[in-house]
Amino acid sequence: MSITIKDVEHVANLARLELSEQEKEQFAGQLSAILKYAEKLDELNTDDVEPTSHVLPVTNVMRDDVNRESVTVEVALKNAPDAEDGQFKVPAVLE
Repeated sequence: MSITIKDVEHVANLARLELSEQEKEQFAGQLSAILKYAEKLDELNTDDVEPTSHVLPVTNVMRDDVNRESVTVEVALKNAPDAEDGQFKVPAVLE
């Protein structure tokens, strides 16, 4: 499969890119070369290869939740530009 100039123009339009004629030709050649290289994968026998989402086996990668002490209100508000009654004070956004 090869990429045409029209294909490059379509993708550039979707990406909101303006390309010169030289760039269109350059990208068409580069993308065609990439697809040609990827077509080599069709030569591989993958009948016994199980589909995977990761190269390595991945189990739960999340750490266990641990209860710990939170910062105090005073520490949280220490660098606040403005605070009132133990809360951050911000300009009103509604009238």
